Amino acid sequence: MSAATGGAFDTPGSGYFVPLPTVIQEFKLKLLTPATDVEKKSLVRTNINRPGLQLAGFFDYFDSNRLQIIGMVEHTFLSCFDEKTRCEKISRIFQEKIPAVVVCRGLEVFAEMLEVAEKYDVPILQTDSATTDFISEVIRWMKVQLAPRISMHGCLLDIYGVGTLIIGESGIGKSETALELVKRGHRFIADDAVEVRRVSAETLIGSCPANIRYFLELRGIGIIDIMQMFGVQSIKPTQAIELVIKLETWDSARIYDRIGAPDEYTEILGNNVNSHTIPIRPGRPLAMLCEAAAINHRQKKMGYNAAEVLTERVMNIFAGSLNIPDHF
Repeated sequence: MSAATGGAFDTPGSGYFVPLPTVIQEFKLKLLTPATDVEKKSLVRTNINRPGLQLAGFFDYFDSNRLQIIGMVEHTFLSCFDEKTRCEKISRIFQEKIPAVVVCRGLEVFAEMLEVAEKYDVPILQTDSATTDFISEVIRWMKVQLAPRISMHGCLLDIYGVGTLIIGESGIGKSETALELVKRGHRFIADDAVEVRRVSAETLIGSCPANIRYFLELRGIGIIDIMQMFGVQSIKPTQAIELVIKLETWDSARIYDRIGAPDEYTEILGNNVNSHTIPIRPGRPLAMLCEAAAINHRQKKMGYNAAEVLTERVMNIFAGSLNIPDHF
């Protein structure tokens, strides 16, 4: 089972873009210029611009690819001018081929702005949201939509609240382990193709391509639908990836980590993610081991590291500063 990555679309040579109609639908924006062709418009920047300086005539470092936001400050500034001057200032910005303008707070749009918008084919959108609230939500959403991404072969689950990516060579038992974890009450995000997006230097978000979402492949059985089989409580659309578990065939010549110190990491899109390598051999309860790894990861996040505690105890024994009970 395979699939291409989903989400934002590819644009040749410049990464990803989001169609403007998608933005309009997501934020329930009102289109005030129906004559403009929004279908051919798109956003390629995660940031926005409030064009106060541009309305004052300063265009150095102006990024015309950004969504332009008109708030109370910009609206009040424009109100200070007569219609002719206002039209000149607006035209100077619109001729830069900006993707769209959003007027916040439900502010009344100047008639000359609508005329200039149709002339330069720039959509004017309106929202009742406060300017800062709208800006923060758009940036947050766009960071996800335009984030760098890769498609990884593996399974992604939410195990005790820890986003766990299970990887390994084909046929090693990733999907079977994922099925057992779902049966044990954990939530399923993706199987086979996991789309990973780097939304920040700290966060990776995993999801599944829409065409194979919530399906899981089991050799010898075929495709099963996790949501239909186990219910909506067993699935999630996205999950932050905090832990990577690598499954590999047991190698008797290799020395595997038995302490857990120091931590191991797997690099994904430039971010380092805590990881464990679990060797596979008959009789090893993989689902239970994945649960233990997730719980141990949560303990470390809360400040408790079992490996460090054990090391400290051993060092204290050697130093003769700790009386160990008989059962230790």
